[in-house]
Amino acid sequence: MIPELGHFALILAFAVAIVQGTLPLIGASRGDARLMALGRTAALTQAFLVILSFGALVQCYVTSDFSVANVVANSHSAKPLLYKITGTWGNHEGSMMLWTLILALFGAAVAIFGQNLPDTLRSRVLAIQALIGVGFLAFILFTSNPFLRLSPAPADGNGLNPVLQDPGLAFHPPMLYLGYVGFSVTYAFAIAALLEGRVDVAWARWVRPWTLAAWCFLTLGIALGSWWSYYILGWGGFWFWDPVENASLMPWLAGTALLHSAIVVEKRDALKSWTVLLAILAFSLSLLGTFLVRSGVLTSVHAFAQDPARGMFILGFLIVVTGGGLALYAWRAPKLTPGGLFQPISREGALILNNLLLCTLAATVLLGTLYPLFLDLVTGEKVSVGPPFFNATFVPICAPLFAALCVGPFLGWKRTELWPALARLRIAFFAAIVAAIVAGVFVDGRATLAAIAFGFGVWLIGGSASEFIIRARKGRLRTMPRSTVGMSISHAALGVVVLGAVATASWNTELIRTMKLGESAPFGDYRATLVKVEPLQGPNYTSERATIAITRDGQPFTTLTPERRMFTLQQRQVSETSIQTNLLRDLYATLGEGDVQQGWVVRLYLNPLAPWIWLGAAMCALGGFVSLSDRRLRVGAPKRKAATLQAAQVSHS
Repeated sequence: MIPELGHFALILAFAVAIVQGTLPLIGASRGDARLMALGRTAALTQAFLVILSFGALVQCYVTSDFSVANVVANSHSAKPLLYKITGTWGNHEGSMMLWTLILALFGAAVAIFGQNLPDTLRSRVLAIQALIGVGFLAFILFTSNPFLRLSPAPADGNGLNPVLQDPGLAFHPPMLYLGYVGFSVTYAFAIAALLEGRVDVAWARWVRPWTLAAWCFLTLGIALGSWWSYYILGWGGFWFWDPVENASLMPWLAGTALLHSAIVVEKRDALKSWTVLLAILAFSLSLLGTFLVRSGVLTSVHAFAQDPARGMFILGFLIVVTGGGLALYAWRAPKLTPGGLFQPISREGALILNNLLLCTLAATVLLGTLYPLFLDLVTGEKVSVGPPFFNATFVPICAPLFAALCVGPFLGWKRTELWPALARLRIAFFAAIVAAIVAGVFVDGRATLAAIAFGFGVWLIGGSASEFIIRARKGRLRTMPRSTVGMSISHAALGVVVLGAVATASWNTELIRTMKLGESAPFGDYRATLVKVEPLQGPNYTSERATIAITRDGQPFTTLTPERRMFTLQQRQVSETSIQTNLLRDLYATLGEGDVQQGWVVRLYLNPLAPWIWLGAAMCALGGFVSLSDRRLRVGAPKRKAATLQAAQVSHS
């Protein structure tokens, strides 16, 4: 009964989405208030129905209802409750349900918090959101129904992919989807603005909070995915330039450019056309990631589906959304009125440079990701584009971006002088030079580029802190807007990420060795001894757990306990790493194949500043949320401003 209820709710949501995507658009074009008001009611109704359907699917997983094919394929009665719940979205059908749920919730949020929007704009935004929902609901109902029944029902299920049976899965996909789907709101605002032929300061004020929220969640989603890969896959790295990793990075780069571009629209009424284009591209790149994961064109731990029919559906939907948006942009964008003029040396100019470099980075990642696919399609030739290509192209483009990042906030609007801004950053510049020299001379004299990159990280932190220092000296720290505080935190956090990434990638120590019981080996400033390897029994797996004693200068330092788990149902081995951290470095161990006679393969890593990568990413998202808490960036701010102005006029009269 529960699966039928969920399926029926999904069908009703599809019908409501069709109504929401058509009648409010007609009402906006005719000025019909009743049809426009229907959009808000339909958005809330659709959200309720999708929540009901998703809850039904979760119920099927929690109760191990093996009459549902999706539960059979991705769950097992012996699986812990946490992984029964996360297994709901740990597969193709369930992940698309999660995507649709978040899309419906964003539509409901626009309906609830967007009451200050002009009726025509809100109606068009809700209608565009609904049309996107129509596409995804149709995809689920016609190609990926999660409620299909089996008769007779098997006694038990096949279980979830062992690699995905980790607490990180409980948070990584929802956060990532909140970012991906959040950009659908900015896309809807962009299309609505093109339909109305109007992009102004108020439009930018409405777009910025949604962009910032999506950007924060996507930042957290990418960071959680990187952290999960670091500790669960056992390879010791934090970013492999996997095509699906790249698929999440591209909309983040486009969204970052959009966020900065919207500032120029709000402050200077300029870059309107460019901002609308970025809003279209950010969501289009999010859809591209969906296509890569579910089309079968990639083989990855992230990929859910290998069905070409589903891939063709998403490809067609991607073409409609992206092609339709770009076609409307080509038609309507030239009619948008240009904004104010400004000189190249100005804050507007710095933000344009920021946009150009971010878009170049996104284009570089896009080329490196899609080129092997196109080459395989055209010639059948298999090539691999991996870290060497991206390190040789991505990193040099980051250098001018980082160099200019701290200067922009100290430049004035419209026109300014460069030297006063540089003078305020002289301490940060000096600290960056000293850090680069120290890293190059005392850490590793052969890694010159790493030392320079390390200096850039210090430059970002010092330059971002300069704003706080200058305001504190003048006694104006309390008056510092939250949006400025958040910006400075995020920029400094990027420097923390750079320091962690450079140190981990360039100055790490690695030991791979076959060790017998009681055998020890030097490892940097430490010595590792394999004390014992013992069998363990888990809820749905068997395990070998090693005990590795780490000593320093002959004194006990710590103990690492990596495991090698065999999931009995899938007959698949998964490494369970053991990491000891003090926030300045990670001692990292994995256990490989072996036995008592031959010994076991042990991999040890010493990764300096590795925790800074994820701490920096969390700080970056925190800065975004701090900015979002600024009253001027909250969705209701324009309405309150209008109400205040009206009250002032009444008092004067």
